[in-house]
Amino acid sequence: MDIRLTSTAFTEGGIIPKKYTCDGADVSPPLAWDNVPDGTKSFALICDDPDAPMGTWVHWVLFNLPADVRSLPEAVPPDKELPNGARQGTNDFRKIGYGGPCPPRGTHRYYFKLYALDTTLDLPAGSSKAQLLKAMEGHVLAEGQLMGKYGR
Repeated sequence: MDIRLTSTAFTEGGIIPKKYTCDGADVSPPLAWDNVPDGTKSFALICDDPDAPMGTWVHWVLFNLPADVRSLPEAVPPDKELPNGARQGTNDFRKIGYGGPCPPRGTHRYYFKLYALDTTLDLPAGSSKAQLLKAMEGHVLAEGQLMGKYGR
């Protein structure tokens, strides 16, 4: 089963508006999802850029989103813990929360990947993508992704 992940800011394979990048306000785009499997206890979200010159660059790590949540608003604050109990990890800019596309040159692909999990994770806020992936092992019920592009 695949989760359907969408944004009102850009379509699959479309251009991510400047507002959501380091060239604009650098705020997170709005996201919404449906087609969630039964048994989902929480969601995790990773946004990364596989086209970065030094290897995949992590832009956002978010986990323990409650199972009843079906969207994230624009401009999620860069707080370690959100009011709904979700926690944010550290991105490759060494900051908590979202860091928008900021390619050195050319057009890069940015993958927003959402995972439905059968548990909540015992991970502290500030955890890395690698720590999150390890904690999720054996707990992924379904996933979905949305890819946007941005170039300079």
